[in-house]
Amino acid sequence: MIEVGEYKVKEGLYYTKDHEWVQVLEDGTVLVGISDYAQKELGDLAYVELPEVGKEISKGDVLCELESVKAVSEVYAPVSGEVIEVNEELEDSPEVLNEDPYEHWIAKLRPSNLDEELKELMDAEAYARYLESL
Repeated sequence: MIEVGEYKVKEGLYYTKDHEWVQVLEDGTVLVGISDYAQKELGDLAYVELPEVGKEISKGDVLCELESVKAVSEVYAPVSGEVIEVNEELEDSPEVLNEDPYEHWIAKLRPSNLDEELKELMDAEAYARYLESL
């Protein structure tokens, strides 16, 4: 784990400038979640509007919405693909994203262009440097 001030950055993940993370699984699917920075900026999460399973999504499209005491924020798809599973635990307990944003994912995707799109994401060290610049 890399620490940047009060924020934690988990190694082995890929990150976007919008503070989403991607974990590539052994079967070629990916998990998508939000970073520690994102959950701290949002504050206490009250509701997660999960995407529909089966939905085809393009990189940069809105994947889902997170509602906190401060605001409603959109989570953008860091890669293109099909939503094959959602973390239903978040429907009843959205606050788990505040407790540990790296252990609790939002959606699982079957990516359609993973190798190319990963090149456009940051690794943990690059993301940590990006956070330092904010």
